[in-house]
Amino acid sequence: MQTASNVLDRVLVLEMVRVTEAAAIAASSLVGRGDEKAADHAAVEAMRQAFDTLYIDGTVVIGEGERDEAPMLYIGEKVGGAPGKGPKIDIALDPLEGTTITAKAGPNALAVLAAAEEGCLLNAPDVYMEKIAIGPGYPEGTIDLAKSPTENVESLARAKGCKPNEIIACVLDRPRHEKLIAELRKCGCGVMLIPDGDVAGVIATTNPETTIDIYMGSGGAPEGVLACAALRCVGGQFQGKLLFRNEDERARARKWGIDDLDRIYALEDLAKGDCIFAATGVTDGSLLHGVKRMSGRMTTESVVMRASSGTVRWVKGEHRL
Repeated sequence: MQTASNVLDRVLVLEMVRVTEAAAIAASSLVGRGDEKAADHAAVEAMRQAFDTLYIDGTVVIGEGERDEAPMLYIGEKVGGAPGKGPKIDIALDPLEGTTITAKAGPNALAVLAAAEEGCLLNAPDVYMEKIAIGPGYPEGTIDLAKSPTENVESLARAKGCKPNEIIACVLDRPRHEKLIAELRKCGCGVMLIPDGDVAGVIATTNPETTIDIYMGSGGAPEGVLACAALRCVGGQFQGKLLFRNEDERARARKWGIDDLDRIYALEDLAKGDCIFAATGVTDGSLLHGVKRMSGRMTTESVVMRASSGTVRWVKGEHRL
């Protein structure tokens, strides 16, 4: 019987970078063009074609939406060049994390995917999720979604051995976060607002060079699963709770097997076992440099991580036009 590691051993980790590179390169041709749909479509098409070159029997568990909403890379779609023969892999993906960013030539747009053995990634519905995340090196239980933002900042400051006014929180710049931002600033916490791209925002907590200590606020639930796959590889803590705006969204969650709609999910509830996480920069950001086009060639920067080994590889590619 194959273990999770054996299954993923048959998938060359660096092959996943080829998939995110393809999506990033395709999207990069539309940076700053003001057309979100065209940029996303280009990334989706390129990622789908790249998957078909891999010897896997893959299933998209987090994708562009349900089949009637997305013609390609929809939830449940089969990908890979060896259906019924290759290792069975569940895949969470966002061919272009930051469509608005790309259209406006802003920072932190990424092509992202996570892969794990069948059944190891939560099939999260496309709804909002309240999130809190920190990087590695802190005692378990340092953050708790059931506590207030002030309590979490104070708890993190104690664990870090500093004062709350030395903590920096990353928050999506959205009207829905006005109260959160006001409370954070009232307790002395610095707030770094980002326009989009909360996968990069969560991962930024793991890199001291970003100066970001904690991620807070609500964003897409699928992006929460992708971020958790990365944290499984490098360490950190995460909690998330699904947020529902109407009965249709609650019904969508039940359709994907989620019965406890009030559950607070921990890191390994969203991504467990051995995971691979890969991302390629589309535009420059805190995690990766974007695609650069020069005379006759392009350069890309990617990161690929694996949970079982704790390995993080930074990959710089040079591609002929």
